[in-house]
Amino acid sequence: MADEPCNVLLTGTGLIARITGEGPLLREGQRGAHDVVVSHVRSTTRSTIGVVTDQGRVLRLSVVDLPSLAPTAGAPSLAGGTRLADLIDLEREERALGLIRLDEDDLARGGAIALGTRQGVVKRVQPEFPKSDGFEIISLKNGDAVVGVVDLEADEDLDLVFITSDAQLLHFPSSGVRPQGRGAGGVAGVKLAEGARVVSFGVIDVTAPADVVTVAGSSSTLPLLQTGSLKVSALTEFPAKGRATAGMRCHRFLRGEDELIGAWVVPHPARASSEAGQPIDLPEPTGRRDGSGTPVAVPIAAVG
Repeated sequence: MADEPCNVLLTGTGLIARITGEGPLLREGQRGAHDVVVSHVRSTTRSTIGVVTDQGRVLRLSVVDLPSLAPTAGAPSLAGGTRLADLIDLEREERALGLIRLDEDDLARGGAIALGTRQGVVKRVQPEFPKSDGFEIISLKNGDAVVGVVDLEADEDLDLVFITSDAQLLHFPSSGVRPQGRGAGGVAGVKLAEGARVVSFGVIDVTAPADVVTVAGSSSTLPLLQTGSLKVSALTEFPAKGRATAGMRCHRFLRGEDELIGAWVVPHPARASSEAGQPIDLPEPTGRRDGSGTPVAVPIAAVG
């Protein structure tokens, strides 16, 4: 098999596949099932990529073992993909979060890996990894877990974004976080109020339009039964602040709501899907930085 350039894509519903070509992913066109991509890396057919879990582990995965999908004229749909959980050995209650590059040829392009944790820690890791099938990428404190991971390429000038359960949003330049070795525990990323935790960590190009999607609900209701209230805001409503500060409020709670049960910062226009991968229409950004949301009828599983 020829070692061709490809994009490896992971959806919010846990499906993974590769698409031949190295061009940018398109977001336009007709919606389809399982079309919300939450993580992707550029690689080649015969390369190896890594899957980062919430326990801070990296598991190797051969790209050639992934189903190959034909390029499309619009945004890709991974309805023909395979379940990532069937390809890797996860521990009980361990979750796969995102994809990173592992092969030397891919890593030669430079860049770093960035992670954010539930307790507000941020870490940049230089991509120098062992050959083992599984290894740790961060030293986590007791009770902590990784909530998001991103693969930063060398020429990217991006901001890292935290959103907390008490509806605080903070973003700051990724260049402000010093790279560390795999065994390090990271540095303070966002200042948390008592009882709060990080619900979302990601990366965004602040020079391009981006949406903040937040869903508020009750901490006393089972997650799968929650619908809550949803709000879409433009990221430009939230100025950047320094690392390890508290951020700015991004959602005002209604009666019966006491925390964010979902949060995402993604390129505009945001695309949402249900647990079954079916597209969900989102409202246009409100223009109110700390406004309340509107009731949503269907639980949102993923936004990308």
